[in-house]
Formats: sequence, C-alpha cells, structure tokens
Amino acid sequence: MCSSLKAAATFAAALTVCGPVYADPFWSPLSGDWLVTIKGNLVASPQYPGSSNLAFSPSPGLSVRRAGTPLAYSAPDDNPGFALVDHGWFKFGPSARFVAARQTSSHAELKGLRDIDWTIEAGLFAEFWASENIRLRADTRHGFHGHRGLVADLAADWVQSLGQWTVSGGPRLSFANSRYMGRVFGVTPAESLASGVMPADRPGGGLKSAGLMLAASYDWSPKWRTTVWGRYDRLLAEAASSPIVTKTGSPNQFTLGATVAYSVDRRIP
Repeated sequence: MCSSLKAAATFAAALTVCGPVYADPFWSPLSGDWLVTIKGNLVASPQYPGSSNLAFSPSPGLSVRRAGTPLAYSAPDDNPGFALVDHGWFKFGPSARFVAARQTSSHAELKGLRDIDWTIEAGLFAEFWASENIRLRADTRHGFHGHRGLVADLAADWVQSLGQWTVSGGPRLSFANSRYMGRVFGVTPAESLASGVMPADRPGGGLKSAGLMLAASYDWSPKWRTTVWGRYDRLLAEAASSPIVTKTGSPNQFTLGATVAYSVDRRIP
C-alpha cells in the first residue's frame, strides 16, 4: 500500500514538474504580440454578371499578423485566401468567393429566365512578386451550388508607397469554361420562349472579360487606414454577345469600393 502511494506521489510530482514542458510546445507558436486588423467594406457592383445596375453590399473583414510584421499588400478585389506557402515573394494557398443569387423575381428584365442560387467558388491562388513594386496573381475556382463552372482570374499590380499613401492598380483578365458561361450567360430555348424577348444562346468557354483596377490607401495613424478603389471590366467574346447583355444589360461592368480598417494589439502569454 505504501509503495503504491509512493508511486502515485512520484507520478504526480513528475506531472507537476513536466507539465509546463509539455504545454510550452503547444502554446509557444501562438505566444507573443499580435496585430489584429478589423475591416468594414462597402462595395457597389453589378447586380448580376452583365447587369447595367449596381447593388450595394457591406461585408466585414479580418486579418491577423505578428506585431512588427509589415502589412502585406492585398488588392481590394482579391478573393479571400490563406497562404499555405509564404516566402514573401511567393504565396500559394486556397481561395474562395461568395456569389449572391440571381433571382429573376427581383429583376423584371430577366422575366422567363431561370434563377441562379448563391454560389461558393473555391479553389487555389498563386501570387508572385516579380520586383519590389510588381505583383502577379492567378486565382482559379470551381463553383458549388448555384453554378458548377470553372473560373480563372489573372491580375497584375503596380504597388507604390508615397509616405502615408499607398497607390496600386493594374490590368485584370477573367476566363470561364462553357459550364459557367452556359449557366450565367446562356439562354435555353424554353427560357427564350418564356421571355419573349431574348433569343436562345449557348455560349462556349474562353475569355470572359478584361479590365483595370485602381486603389488608394491612406494611413491616418498606426491603427487606422482607409482605402477607396474602383474597377472597370469589359465583357468580351461570348459573354458580351449574350442576350442577357445585349438586350437588357451592358458589357461595361463597374465596381466601386471603400474600406475602413482598425488595428489593435493583442498579446498571448
């Protein structure tokens, strides 16, 4: 009995001594000072692809980095992503984008066409800094739920810091396969008959649009930053010739946005 009590006491003492040793490896990667940035975004963009009318949509944002780490550049039209590989000059990881539903009951010009439910586009991005000021980014995503097509976006940005200002911008290209194009820009014979206005159309895949994005950010203090930006996209090829665009919409697609960001320090012991 005494030997059992002695063994138990020895084991308890060992846990007391060794406990911090086991705990440290778990917590040590998270310990230290962190900078948490909370964002509020307001974007005005086409109500649906090809629409000539804008819709306003607010959204929150959040990013976390170690204190003292420079804020990595991110274009305001980048899709949310997480870098599994991050060498500074090269990043690679998953990305995602939420696309709102297209409800024909909310758009009289789409009478007779099918609804398109909300979609989650998920995929991968790769980002490469060709120089200190030139960033190249590719983002490929597959749709789930509303559409099940494939979309690929290419972007190039010139990024320049001017005191408290950071200005950036560059060209944009977007591609899509036939499954996406048919769902978003296509008109079936039944839809054409129900519409009475739009001819049937079955677009193929390829280049969807080309455009330009410009942005300017201002750091009011180490904690506060505001950003305003704008983007113009011109629908091309079979997207531009879709009856949804030629009959009721426009190939000229404008997006305007503003972001307010607040950063706060947090320490994990």
